[in-house]
Amino acid sequence: MVIKRDGRKVKFDKEKIVQAIEKAFIEVDGELDAYAKTKIREIADSIEDSIKDKKKVSIEEIQDLVEFKLMASKRKDVARAYITYRNERTKLRGNTTDIDIEELVDGKNDYWNSENSNKNPKEVTTQRDYIAGVTSTDITMRKLLPSDIVEAHNEGIIHFHDADYFAQKTLNNCCLINLEDMLQNGTVINGVMIEKPHKFVTACTIATQIILGVSSSQYGGCTISAAHLAPFVRDSYESFYQKYKDAGLDEETCKKLADIDIHKEISAGVQTFNYQVNSMTNTNGQSPFLSVCLYLGETEEYKKELAMVIEEFLVQRIQGFKNEKGVWITPAFPKLLYVLEKDNITEDAPYWYLTVLSAKCTAKRLVPDYISEKIMMELKGDTYPCINEACA
Repeated sequence: MVIKRDGRKVKFDKEKIVQAIEKAFIEVDGELDAYAKTKIREIADSIEDSIKDKKKVSIEEIQDLVEFKLMASKRKDVARAYITYRNERTKLRGNTTDIDIEELVDGKNDYWNSENSNKNPKEVTTQRDYIAGVTSTDITMRKLLPSDIVEAHNEGIIHFHDADYFAQKTLNNCCLINLEDMLQNGTVINGVMIEKPHKFVTACTIATQIILGVSSSQYGGCTISAAHLAPFVRDSYESFYQKYKDAGLDEETCKKLADIDIHKEISAGVQTFNYQVNSMTNTNGQSPFLSVCLYLGETEEYKKELAMVIEEFLVQRIQGFKNEKGVWITPAFPKLLYVLEKDNITEDAPYWYLTVLSAKCTAKRLVPDYISEKIMMELKGDTYPCINEACA
């Protein structure tokens, strides 16, 4: 009885020895001559005879016997070829990385096929991220972590999270993006200076490019604040107003037309933002894992403009997105975080209508998630955008 490496017991098969030695001879000579065929049978018969009285023998013992018999023959070059082949097979058995990558690319790895519902493992960008993840995990477990941590992880005592990114030591896990600084003071993307925008729709577009860049340089989720977009609503309104003023229209008409234009621009800007976030693919092989915080208390100067932005985010989320078949569905991102605070929590509050709209959105789309300003102040001493639990 032969004991295999995985512990299984199988009957001794002499032909497997014959086939293994044949490969070694062919590797050296390119063919099997009469001497090779005779010698191979001689070695196989000898090994069979030497183990026939043993109740069990391991694969390694049989391979050791093959090496010994070949080294004792005049064909030590064949012995070396057999030893080299055996060592390569041993390394391959210990190298699960190659196997994982091959199964991933062929779509045969159940783990990677279901690892993340937001990723399509058939897409090239996703496969590139997963291949990097397989490699990172291998390096992490073999070289970067202490052996006791690896052992505990393998036994299920602990779970070492994000081993698929751990080898890239410059990456961050989850970010609160300082969108205000980058929009107000400009930023650099791919070596190009992006200056401060002067219209709301432009700010929305630049915001999504920033989000794409940040999410491509980290793992986990990221959060922005809608309050950082609000100042550009005013910029757009003033631009529309001045256009009509320069045309010689009276004050009332200028304001009326500027109001119409700004509502159209907010709708277009938020739609652009939503389309961009859901259509872009970052280097992780998915749409940015994004949350948008809707917090009126974050600004006093631009609260009116922020309320208009929040309203549009809620309206468009209630409507949903069309999928590839033209059916209205609930998009996964961005997650919406709605803060309950003094200006929207009671029926006589000036922005109560936003909370009503938010509740309608929750009833249909299961978002937004809610944050209590009161409770957060008690627990944290401040209220601020947070990493949504779906992203953390």
